[in-house]
Amino acid sequence: MLTALEKENLKTLAKKYAEIAWLPAQQERIELWKALNRGAMKRPMIVFDQLPWHELNDDGSLTLTTEDPFWRGMENFMRMTIYKWNRFSADMVVEPVLPVPMAVAGAHYGIHTEEENIATDSKNDVVSHRYHNQLVNDEDVLKIKDMDVKHDEDETERRLNEAEDLFNGIIQVRPKGVIFHLGSWDKISTMMGVTQAYTDLVDRPEFIHKIMRRFTDATLKGIGQINKLKAYDCNENTCHCSYVYTDDLLPGVSEGRGMETENSWAFGLAQLFSSVSPAMTEEFEFPYISELAAHFGGIYYGCCDRLDDRLDIVKKIPNVKKVSCSPWSVREAFAEKIGPKLIMSAKPSPAFIAGGSADYETVEKDLKRTVDAAKKHDVNLEIILKDISTINYEPARLTKWNEIAMSLVEG
Repeated sequence: MLTALEKENLKTLAKKYAEIAWLPAQQERIELWKALNRGAMKRPMIVFDQLPWHELNDDGSLTLTTEDPFWRGMENFMRMTIYKWNRFSADMVVEPVLPVPMAVAGAHYGIHTEEENIATDSKNDVVSHRYHNQLVNDEDVLKIKDMDVKHDEDETERRLNEAEDLFNGIIQVRPKGVIFHLGSWDKISTMMGVTQAYTDLVDRPEFIHKIMRRFTDATLKGIGQINKLKAYDCNENTCHCSYVYTDDLLPGVSEGRGMETENSWAFGLAQLFSSVSPAMTEEFEFPYISELAAHFGGIYYGCCDRLDDRLDIVKKIPNVKKVSCSPWSVREAFAEKIGPKLIMSAKPSPAFIAGGSADYETVEKDLKRTVDAAKKHDVNLEIILKDISTINYEPARLTKWNEIAMSLVEG
């Protein structure tokens, strides 16, 4: 139960959020994203995501005041969105509707990480982990359970009604469904540990295939269940930090085609495979991600993995539309190979603003190198600054990076 003060605080936040959402710039940016996503880019697009929020509350505007866990999540979402818009909005879009999470549970595998935190920073924020191997033999593979997705319709209705009553006359709300993360190798790395995963790829390839088969079958069960429940988020405007407004799947705010996977996006990745050969990617990742990707309307593929040397494999994944060009990829080779039908989703290194002092000269040179590579090969380009572990507790570094990037693409 919200207190009177909590209700007033949430309404005040919603009013600030709505003022931003109704700015003409939002529709202008939607049109720019749609142009990019149809392969007719007007200019490269810029995004920030996956921020070190624990370092950004310099003015107290991110401090939460609500106790109820659900409403605390809603408050946090609004505060973070407003903060980003005011400090480093780049090409972000704030929609004039608040997403209310549906009461969906069970989109997991029944096996949980066992780990140690082995290092923290000066403020006791965890910076590294050691994972314990839970997948040692064939019996352990059975620990990976089929997804068992459930939807508590009464709870979802209660949340929506409560939000509608609270924000009546301020902003509309919509149900927020599920988005799938198809990165089995991210999960395997935390279930086995990175070193053990690499070792078993070489020494026990058939065992690794059994693990991948189990993860894939478990996920296929979840896809079927979520479609029966009609609980997939066709109105989510981002997938893996990238905006996905398109002429067919999401032409405008809350204009998705229906809450099934075929009408929306998912993302896949195999970040460990930066240190294995393209042939291993083709054997241990491509068949499994392809089975899953076939069930979605769009696929964003990649993250921190190197992909310039295996784009021929990635381009064969069903429904792939955007591919990550991480700092580990040779961007010139990536731009030469990506072709006109896919989006080059470039990830500049956040290291240049992470140290004792920020290196803005290198930031500008690095960004220009990416833009020039894309321009040379007529590539549709987006640039996403993400995976930002630290900015040395200096939020102004993100604002400056935003100024440099936007000046480069708009100039």
